[in-house]
Amino acid sequence: MTTTRTSATARAVAAGAVMLAWVALLWVLEGIDVATGNSLDTHGVSPREPAELADIVPAAFLHSGWEHVASNSLPLLVLGFIAALGGIARFAAVVLVVVVTSGLGVWLTAPPNTVTLGASGVVFGLFGYLLVRGFVDRRPLDIVVGVVIAAVYGSLLWGVLPTDSGISWQGHLFGLVGGVAAAFLLRRPRRPRGPDYVTV
Repeated sequence: MTTTRTSATARAVAAGAVMLAWVALLWVLEGIDVATGNSLDTHGVSPREPAELADIVPAAFLHSGWEHVASNSLPLLVLGFIAALGGIARFAAVVLVVVVTSGLGVWLTAPPNTVTLGASGVVFGLFGYLLVRGFVDRRPLDIVVGVVIAAVYGSLLWGVLPTDSGISWQGHLFGLVGGVAAAFLLRRPRRPRGPDYVTV
């Protein structure tokens, strides 16, 4: 009992540290961007230009203003913390799948002459991952977590619709797809069942 409780506490501390550091990094990068005349914004993703594929990962850490980074910080912190409780290595793999899927989706489908950047693709990816993870892994507690996430953040799903030309619905949609894909790609192996004993 004590060992299990200590392990859970350690995972929570690690998850909290990772997410606080991540969100802090986003704010530091935006501060650097503002101080240098928005020079970092050039690392956003412009569609269908081969050289822009190198910006898929950096774009997920950059924003187009303080309001933009502020709007992503809280959901990223909450959803990221919950996802990271399952282990930091697994969490990193989930984020990588989401970032690449979201970035490639934007690169392939965004309108010409646009630049897409921001962590909202990751937010949608973590939402999708947490939503289906419990069903994929067949873990009742994670199913309950997914239901709660759906109740609290379900309105996020409106963000995958093309309702605002200034918001990358493509990044949101493909981020969501990446999160669901990560749940399947990184599903936990089932424990083998022991033999069924029959008394006679």
